[in-house]
Amino acid sequence: MHPDHTEPPHQPPPPSHGGRRLRNIVVTLAVGAAMFAAGAVMLAPDQTTVSRPSGQGRPGASPPRGSIEALQARVTRLPKDPGGWAALGMAYVQQARSTADPATYDRAEKALRTSFTVHPEGNTDAEIGMGALAAARHDFPAALRWARKATASGPYSSSAYGVLADAYTQLGRYEEADEAVQKMTDLRPDAASLARASYAFELKGDIDRARALMHRSLAAAATRADTSFAHNVLATLDLQDADPRAALARTQTGLRAAPDDAALLETRARAHTALGDTAKALADYRAAVAVAPLPHHLLGLGELEQSLGNDKQAEESYALLRAQDRIREAAGDPADTDAILFEADHGNPRRAVTLAEQTLRTRPFVAVHDAYAWALHLAGRDTEALVQADKALATGTRSALFRYHRAVVHHGLGHTEAARRDLTEALREPAFHPLHADAARDLLQRIDTTP
Repeated sequence: MHPDHTEPPHQPPPPSHGGRRLRNIVVTLAVGAAMFAAGAVMLAPDQTTVSRPSGQGRPGASPPRGSIEALQARVTRLPKDPGGWAALGMAYVQQARSTADPATYDRAEKALRTSFTVHPEGNTDAEIGMGALAAARHDFPAALRWARKATASGPYSSSAYGVLADAYTQLGRYEEADEAVQKMTDLRPDAASLARASYAFELKGDIDRARALMHRSLAAAATRADTSFAHNVLATLDLQDADPRAALARTQTGLRAAPDDAALLETRARAHTALGDTAKALADYRAAVAVAPLPHHLLGLGELEQSLGNDKQAEESYALLRAQDRIREAAGDPADTDAILFEADHGNPRRAVTLAEQTLRTRPFVAVHDAYAWALHLAGRDTEALVQADKALATGTRSALFRYHRAVVHHGLGHTEAARRDLTEALREPAFHPLHADAARDLLQRIDTTP
């Protein structure tokens, strides 16, 4: 992969019939670990953004350009504009990813389907939106189908290749994902394509290259969302490098411009935890949950509370997680990795195994292999768990949690030296988890003091 081109190889085609092509709408999907955990929609300066709820602006003021309110007004004024409906659908996808409100996905699909009604064939904008929506719902085979349609109808659309890259990544087809990212970067070396290139290197464990590319993404950022996203990723890379002070400074910078960014709040909570300031960490986790009660925010808060002996407060977060899982199950959606790990650690490991097996059928991604490995271990199936743990680390990712999980599996199988190596690697990030980091130190000490 060579994301160093500064100009796309071809000029893009003219705008599509029905309105200006929304080439720059790009959804960066949840891909486990630290980077895309919550999902981040990366947009061009004049494209879709999610505004605050109505009533928070000045009385009588026009809604911000690109906001949901402005896009709703646009489709009311121009009901035959397929680009307007596609932009509204993408805005709803972003809102759903940011607020954890599944009902918003239905609104997104309705808007995108309306775009197809107006412009049935070759509607690249709506195809990109449907791919992003399918991925947000964790239906990655469907996301791949829509992405392929979008790249066929819009071969010069970098956004279409972004959705294609995301789908391939989640389907465990990493070489094809790299090719899609390269094509995306060749077409448009902007914040979104550079962010994906960064993640491709992070997935391989090349943190230095990942950081350099994310700095370039930050320099190319054209919106507050792009800037916040880049600051957050750079901070998580600092945490991986055991530099919580740098991570704290980075999140502070991001939060000055976006004080209610839930991802930055969560990462700052992790930095405070690593620095031993649990009071500030709890405050940031609670603020993140108040903005977006996403599973990984709730799980992080609950496990930090549990690590501090605040069992009642931890159970409040866990109760919300169980309620979210019941809603997911009723909808027939696959479990994400947070749900699998939560069930393994705080519920029934055998059920966690079943959840992981269901998810792997449509999402054979490294984070799912890791969650499956951990569930298998806790269910007493270490031989099978090791196969999955190896798959989780096969790309070269430096995830401390993955390393810890495999270390415990190795230890359970009597592989003392392998367990020691993985524990040592995991503890390069000393505060990688509020519960498991201490367990990792305890296990390494037991190994080192056992004759």
